[in-house]
Amino acid sequence: MLVNLNDVLKKAQAEHYGLGLFNTTDTDMAEAVIAAAEEMNSPVVIGTAEVLLPFGELKLIAPSLKALAERAKVPVVLHYDHGLTFDRCIEALKLGFSSIMFDGSAGDYEQNLKDTAEMVKIAHSFGATVEGEIGHVGQAATGDGEHTDMYTTPEEAKAFVEATGVDALAIAIGTAHGAYKTAPKLDIERLKEIRATIDTPLVLHGGSGLSDDDFRNTIAGGIAKVNIFTDLCLAGQKAMEDGLAQGKGYLEIRNMKVEEIKKAVMKKMELFGSKGKA
Repeated sequence: MLVNLNDVLKKAQAEHYGLGLFNTTDTDMAEAVIAAAEEMNSPVVIGTAEVLLPFGELKLIAPSLKALAERAKVPVVLHYDHGLTFDRCIEALKLGFSSIMFDGSAGDYEQNLKDTAEMVKIAHSFGATVEGEIGHVGQAATGDGEHTDMYTTPEEAKAFVEATGVDALAIAIGTAHGAYKTAPKLDIERLKEIRATIDTPLVLHGGSGLSDDDFRNTIAGGIAKVNIFTDLCLAGQKAMEDGLAQGKGYLEIRNMKVEEIKKAVMKKMELFGSKGKA
């Protein structure tokens, strides 16, 4: 069933488990995620990001994602991740996405506040939820996720939520997007301080590549939603390489890819504690 973030994150926050957002670029990945959620009886967030649209155009993938979400046996949030422009965010809402992450974190702070608040008004009129971001979640390839002066402070988080009315907040505590070159250093105490300051569900970006203990500690510290993409790509890539090495045909390799991505998603759901929470 198609739901929004408020339908699932408040429960996750109250019961101290995490929900995965698994970004997808095609129906193979989407099929794997939904199959995993149904087998695990777990709510799930599925979607795509603006930066991924060159690999899966919104108009092509949105109808399939929406159909999968609507007929799923578990609650599914259809989420547009890291929306960078109003035009694309509005397009996603019109195509049926039930949630938008508007990301103005890289620009001027006051402009981020203004734009995010405006997106909240627009999305709420569609019955959709909005995730905002304050602070800087870096890029693992450059190592800039370790710049602590860019981390979110409790005061910033409180002011941002009050000014924008976002339904969920992505914070920077030391994670980065992409594949890590070295183990990230997460500021769990800062996370706990933010959690104690605001009641809005918190989101962890840059989840792929963290250790199991990192996930357990961040969820215990107050994270309710964890974003995963790179790990799914790596699982699918390995399956395809194995299939080619074994001399499998295209369709067999496709099925191997779906199965391995499904296993990767199920492993994360078990780790995040969302199994059986649908």
